[in-house]
Amino acid sequence: MEGSWFHRKRFPFYLILCLLLQGRGVTFTINCSGFGRHGADPTALNSVFERRAFRPVTNVSVPTRVNISFTMSAILDVVWDNPFISWNPEECEGITKMSMAARNLWLPDIFIIEFMDVDKTPKDLTAYVSNEGRIRYKKPMKVASICNLDIFYFPFDEQNCTLTFSSFLYTVDNMLLGMEKEVWEITDTSQDILQAHGEWELLGINKATAKMSVGANLYDQIAFHVAIRRRPRLYVINLLVPSGFLLAIDALSFYLPVESGNRVPFKITLLLGYNVFLLLMNDLLPTSGTPLISVYFALCLSLMVASLLETIFITHLLHVATTQPPPLPQWLHSLLLSCTSPGRCCPIAPQKRNEGLGLTPTHLPGAKEPEVLAEQRSGPREAELTGCSEWTRAQREHEAQRQHLVELWVQFSHTVDALLFRLYLLFMASSILAIIGLWNT
Repeated sequence: MEGSWFHRKRFPFYLILCLLLQGRGVTFTINCSGFGRHGADPTALNSVFERRAFRPVTNVSVPTRVNISFTMSAILDVVWDNPFISWNPEECEGITKMSMAARNLWLPDIFIIEFMDVDKTPKDLTAYVSNEGRIRYKKPMKVASICNLDIFYFPFDEQNCTLTFSSFLYTVDNMLLGMEKEVWEITDTSQDILQAHGEWELLGINKATAKMSVGANLYDQIAFHVAIRRRPRLYVINLLVPSGFLLAIDALSFYLPVESGNRVPFKITLLLGYNVFLLLMNDLLPTSGTPLISVYFALCLSLMVASLLETIFITHLLHVATTQPPPLPQWLHSLLLSCTSPGRCCPIAPQKRNEGLGLTPTHLPGAKEPEVLAEQRSGPREAELTGCSEWTRAQREHEAQRQHLVELWVQFSHTVDALLFRLYLLFMASSILAIIGLWNT
């Protein structure tokens, strides 16, 4: 009983030791006697499938070299050699390559460090095995990785993302990573795939090899630095062009006369429409950060609000000016003269300047009415004839002064309108030039 118990306790260790010793010096060759016109005999590979839990090496001190490759279409391609699998094609009906279920083989635990999602790759995938024992395993996967995005120049931004391939189980003593393809081949293949698909345009891929140290263990890894650029056409058509059109329509509304009272309702309707546009297009904007396009939208909205407030102010000003015009401040009068003068370098004759403001020679200092001069010449006997005309003359002077103030306030309102309109034109021209410059660079 004791001998039997001892034999049962040592049996698992003896089995593992036999497998290791067997894999140290024996060359594995598949027996093709069961191969025929119906294909490969699945029982011929049972000895290989039973060893899928072990790393396929004939010498455990030699690390397995796994070559990796990928494309931006989210396909991970890994290639490695399995010395447990080999056969002579001449003895096996000329078969040099076969496919088998990947779950029956040893698979390297390659993962992407920046991967932030659940791996939704189908489980029952197929691996391709050559007669020399080279295994190729393609794993389609959708990678949601960490990438530090600089979205200030959205939608004309360029990003640099990193994809780091490594192992979390095998150290450099057991597995080394290599390249199945050159970096330029991966770049060309990815550019051909992404040329007509996707939101991003691939600019280039660079490779960096480094070792990752975790405690006392050292892991091999390969990092790919991917430079991509966003395709801005969708955002220009859906965001910038409608916003520019609404801003241009708001600028054209300055041609509506303020006296008609139609400009304020028009601007309010346009402002509401612009807010609805921003709400509908909010899903196209980045959820984090403050891109330049958000500043542009804020400036457009601010200009629309400023033009609405200016229109309300001008409408109120014209209403007050036509009913009871207040006196124009001296500084505002001087500013108005400097803004409306046809030439600042050449002085204007006082008479012409006053005529431009609605003044007549009667209102000049020291000037007298022709009736006053005739009264002085006619003498006292005609004074009683001119007494009743003095009230009429004073009333005419009051109306002239009132009309002159109205003209000054109207001229001031038109000047404010012109300045804001020029600000609109300057902003739109600067925006167009900035968009063209960012698109070309």
